[in-house]
Amino acid sequence: MISELKTRYRSKMEQAVQDLGKAYGTIRTGRASVSLVDHLQVEAYGAKMPLLQLASIGTPDARTIAIQPFDPSQIGTISKAILASDLGITPNNDGRIVRLTIPSLTEDRRKDLVKTARKYAEDHRVTVRQIRHHLIDELKTLEKDSKISEDDLHKQSDEAQKLTDEFIGKIEEELKRKEAEIMEV
Repeated sequence: MISELKTRYRSKMEQAVQDLGKAYGTIRTGRASVSLVDHLQVEAYGAKMPLLQLASIGTPDARTIAIQPFDPSQIGTISKAILASDLGITPNNDGRIVRLTIPSLTEDRRKDLVKTARKYAEDHRVTVRQIRHHLIDELKTLEKDSKISEDDLHKQSDEAQKLTDEFIGKIEEELKRKEAEIMEV
């Protein structure tokens, strides 16, 4: 009973760390990455669709993202979606392929991105702590219902804290890695 409870909450904490990795993928670092645009929604065929369903996306070099629509008539709507997004990059299209040239980041922009990365990390640390809180609440309910002893409650609460510390450490590692990537010239 307790082991399946811990397993369930461990997987929730792992998901929080994975979500942080996805969030970091959307931060532009001066290097071309497909993850910068794969979350974009494009108005096509009368509905909003993910860009990944409308085009193949690649990075031919370190500073360029190439987007080749499956249907060439959608090139204009893809360009409009990129312009409307928060990327801050102007698309170039030759009628077949949309190219995004990733500009070098200024020092001020790098510092802003580091602040954003730290905010994402803090948000995910809070999520991990909330997961720990829910786990401890469930343990207290089990103790209240006399399914576990008070000693087990304290022992499992300590283990929940160790689990939380482990995942907060993983978040810190991700943050350090992303900060280094952002500040790299």
